[in-house]
Amino acid sequence: MDKKYKIVNEAIVDRFEFRNIKPEDTKQAVEIERICFPPNEACSEKNMKERIAKAPDYFLVAVDKNTGKLAGFLNGLATNEDIFRDEFFTDASLHKSEGMNIMLLGLDVLPEYRGKGLGRELMYEYCRRQLNNGKKELLLTCLDSKVEMYKKFGYVDKGIANSSWGGEEWHEMSIVL
Repeated sequence: MDKKYKIVNEAIVDRFEFRNIKPEDTKQAVEIERICFPPNEACSEKNMKERIAKAPDYFLVAVDKNTGKLAGFLNGLATNEDIFRDEFFTDASLHKSEGMNIMLLGLDVLPEYRGKGLGRELMYEYCRRQLNNGKKELLLTCLDSKVEMYKKFGYVDKGIANSSWGGEEWHEMSIVL
């Protein structure tokens, strides 16, 4: 296993269960998305349900072992495409499980869990799983204010993305597994 995806915070790993999403988690995931993103950027309930149904193996959740509730998640769709486009946000049928790349569609961590390393552990666990699944590259878009955070996770800024999702200007970032 590549050392760049090693567990950084054992306390996080002890406190949370990392697993694929289950259908019964859908309501919580929709609510977390609503909390974490403004309305113009958030995934709709319809699109979230479609992602969960189409690509549950690419939807990693962190469950707080103390409460049994979701604290956050990371989700994406597999593809052979290598440039992020807005249609990935709205069309789960673009998911091709045999695809070598993954378009990450959201890293969501509830406010009360932020700043403690949960987002990083979600990202690293996702990378470990996808590396083990033979995937080659993860791509995402983020606002300028998040570029440095993703660089700390090992992502490379590829510049301004060909995305106008939510009426925003995004950076496209990627990491080769």
